[in-house]
Amino acid sequence: MPGLIRGVARTAVVAGTATAVSNRVTRRQQGRWAAQEGFGAYSPQPRAVAEPAAPDMTDKIEQLRQLGELRTQGVLTEAEFEEQKRRLLQA
Repeated sequence: MPGLIRGVARTAVVAGTATAVSNRVTRRQQGRWAAQEGFGAYSPQPRAVAEPAAPDMTDKIEQLRQLGELRTQGVLTEAEFEEQKRRLLQA
């Protein structure tokens, strides 16, 4: 039972950290776009209306990017990163 709880806790930490990192990256990128276009930091950005060909693959790529950031930050070990990557790509 303690192993299961530890696994659930680790998953919660990883997911929470990934979400926080993703949100921070998104805010920074929007700020950069706004600065380049002369808008304020919180102005709505014009977006192209285009549906991605494979939304599942886009989501997987974003999740892989987040996992890579977590590995770089030392939150995930190399083995944990490889395991999560394997699970993600098999899904």
